[in-house]
Amino acid sequence: MDLNLQFPADWNEAKKIKYSQGFNKPSPRDFVGYSSLSEPEALSIYNFTLLHNFDLTIAYHTQGQEIYWNFQNINPENGYSIGQKFSAFSGYTLTDAPYNSSFAGYKDWFIQNYKRPGYTIEAGLGENPLPISQFKEIYKDNLDILLLKGVVL
Repeated sequence: MDLNLQFPADWNEAKKIKYSQGFNKPSPRDFVGYSSLSEPEALSIYNFTLLHNFDLTIAYHTQGQEIYWNFQNINPENGYSIGQKFSAFSGYTLTDAPYNSSFAGYKDWFIQNYKRPGYTIEAGLGENPLPISQFKEIYKDNLDILLLKGVVL
């Protein structure tokens, strides 16, 4: 089960795309499940978020050194400018998620539901799982993001 494909942000579109790619049964990646929020881990994050008034969210993933900042045509106020700061801090590219990967993620749901900034940060380079030898570089690249350095909400 891909836990980041469990959120109610055009989940049916994610299911259609992933099933057409052959990810239609439990597998280590890209399987959306049989319904959104079916997995306890995703449901816990969903409920935790509903209980708090977060100004923004960051979902960390690995591989690509990219930052995805919007969801469909929803561009939260300050979302792009904060993303530009994150990009400058990390050296990662600020970009839109590829269409086939732009549905049912936690960041997608957060933006859709709250109309506030949300980011998926693809840290490191290579294929998952990334080697532990990249940890120091990933940490260095992302420390200012984690500290929200210079970000005014």
